[in-house]
Amino acid sequence: MAGTDARWRLGAGAAVLLVLGAVAGGVAQRMVVDAQPAAVLPTPVATATAELVIDVQGAVAQPGVYRLPQGSRVLDALARAGGTADAAAPGALNLARPLVDGEQLLVPTVDEQSSAAEAGDGGTGPGAGGLVSLNRADQAALEALPRVGPSLATAIMAHRDEHGPFTDIAQLDDVPGIGPALLATLTPLVAL
Repeated sequence: MAGTDARWRLGAGAAVLLVLGAVAGGVAQRMVVDAQPAAVLPTPVATATAELVIDVQGAVAQPGVYRLPQGSRVLDALARAGGTADAAAPGALNLARPLVDGEQLLVPTVDEQSSAAEAGDGGTGPGAGGLVSLNRADQAALEALPRVGPSLATAIMAHRDEHGPFTDIAQLDDVPGIGPALLATLTPLVAL
């Protein structure tokens, strides 16, 4: 019986050692996994602003500079400025036109709109709906457009002098310095 008893103890001891070894191995493996550095995720960098800054002036309740979300329209800017004043010219602006960052939105009064129509500005300044005529605008009127400076205004006038009047707004893309992005910005702001 002494032999059976010894074997049983030896078997039980081996089983205990196996269980302890497995537990110790699991703990050691967990320590190695926990000791590894956490993954470093890149910090997001703001590359573009999610807002437009618009200067609303003229016949509105509260003229001023307002921040609006990307994709806002003229209607949104007017609402932010407290709506139009009683003297504002109805229909002077295209309320559905998308806004461009940095633009000034000028809401004329009925008197201002009728004075401009009587004076017949020849299309050099903002015309119907506040649009600038590509075919008649002078240097100053073209420079009033967003992202159009003196050299680009000169290039637009040179293009129409050399090739004749614009027959389609998409022809602006033929002017050196105007690419697809600027064309998309200018399209709702100009007329032929």
